[in-house]
Amino acid sequence: MSLDRFVPPTPVVIDEVLQDPDFVYEIARRGAPYSCVQRYLKNLAEMSALSDAGRGAADDSAQAFIAPWFRGDWARDTALVDGADTLLHLPAFVDGARKLFGAARVRPTLVYANFNPPMPAVDPGHLDVPAFRGFDRSTQPVWLLVAMQKSGLFESWRVKQATAVAWFYTGEGGGFTYWPEGPDAPPVRRPCVNNSAVVGDNERMFHRVQRIGPRGAELPGGLTINAGLHFDGDHYEIRDGGQMLYRWPRAHVRISVSWKAHVFVDRDEEKRFDDHSDDLTPSHVRRVFADDLARRGIAHKLEADFGSDLDSVRTISDTYQRSPTVFR
Repeated sequence: MSLDRFVPPTPVVIDEVLQDPDFVYEIARRGAPYSCVQRYLKNLAEMSALSDAGRGAADDSAQAFIAPWFRGDWARDTALVDGADTLLHLPAFVDGARKLFGAARVRPTLVYANFNPPMPAVDPGHLDVPAFRGFDRSTQPVWLLVAMQKSGLFESWRVKQATAVAWFYTGEGGGFTYWPEGPDAPPVRRPCVNNSAVVGDNERMFHRVQRIGPRGAELPGGLTINAGLHFDGDHYEIRDGGQMLYRWPRAHVRISVSWKAHVFVDRDEEKRFDDHSDDLTPSHVRRVFADDLARRGIAHKLEADFGSDLDSVRTISDTYQRSPTVFR
């Protein structure tokens, strides 16, 4: 099967996102506190479907190591935090999405922010969570959606999504590595330029965060899934169980704002999305996977609840796993 599905359209660079980048810090203050990004993953088996960072553990049923990576939603179709509607409908992002896909129909859907304190690079490269007609993260586990994308079996149902990633950070490190020619080709290593952005098809383009902070920065550890990042305007604090574990000045924490939009090449594509005339169903997805596993000679029966069955998670993850192989 061709791996062209991992070669996205050429990303679009935005040199200046906002006239006043401090606006983002105001929204960050209003949206705090922020939860650990791994809250939506149950175990290492699910994590391994998203990234090789979850592989190699002796027991896939164990809870994944809790990284100091925090996230919060600022908008979902409409603003969830005061002021986020400005980012949701930012003309620079909408224009970038049109250029990326050569499409006129762009529907902004989501704005969320990632917060990363000083830490070494821990991600070997991942894909964002895709959406398919009738099958998206509102009802399905994220590991399954990413596995569907990596398999290439559901491309006919994939909803094109443009993702703008904008950075608000002036400290050391914090760059962005991405693989615009596929995971087996050399990547682009982009430095973290404050108030800039890259618009890409991040459900097809592998990407990762580089080291944040000075070389030799240690990975903050000892966190549980309940750890949260709190913001007082001048400092960020990681608190867990009512205890303050780590504290950094605002300038030491890298903020990346991700904006997503559904993009439709033509009216017919948009109509199929709206009228649900060609949606996937759980039984259809299970049948497609089961048929392909059988074709590959893999003896594994997918039950109706395969989306939450640990053996099925592991089988599908191992069968369709892809990750970058070239890093320079």
